[in-house]
Amino acid sequence: MKFSLNMKRFSRDEDGAVTVDWVVLTAAIVGLAVVAFGAIEGATSDMASDIASEITASNADAST
Repeated sequence: MKFSLNMKRFSRDEDGAVTVDWVVLTAAIVGLAVVAFGAIEGATSDMASDIASEITASNADAST
């Protein structure tokens, strides 16, 4: 009898439900950040390479 009463009480207990919501929300935000970083990573790398090329070309023009 005591076991079934404890199980009923446990099934109605909502403590911790907010924590689960925050964990799911945080995981979704982290997932979106990873996707966003993946989307801009290639473009950023290409831009850095272009800037380095321009600086190198500018230094070569200035030294001649």
